[in-house]
Amino acid sequence: MSKISIDKDCCKGCFICLTVCPKGIFKKTKKRNKYGTTMPEAVNTDECVQCRMCERMCPDGAINVEGGDNNEN
Repeated sequence: MSKISIDKDCCKGCFICLTVCPKGIFKKTKKRNKYGTTMPEAVNTDECVQCRMCERMCPDGAINVEGGDNNEN
């Protein structure tokens, strides 16, 4: 299972993660960071396939994906 974290201080709420995730892991929320930016949330992370498209496409580097086969030693 993957652990997906979003850095609330870096995220600017562009929601690119919602469009690039092939499994629809990210959802819009009404939660805001200290800058007033609406934040996405990672839900159903057990369905994540560790493609890391969210990490690659996030313009602010606010998303981190941990776990799954890609991180095992």
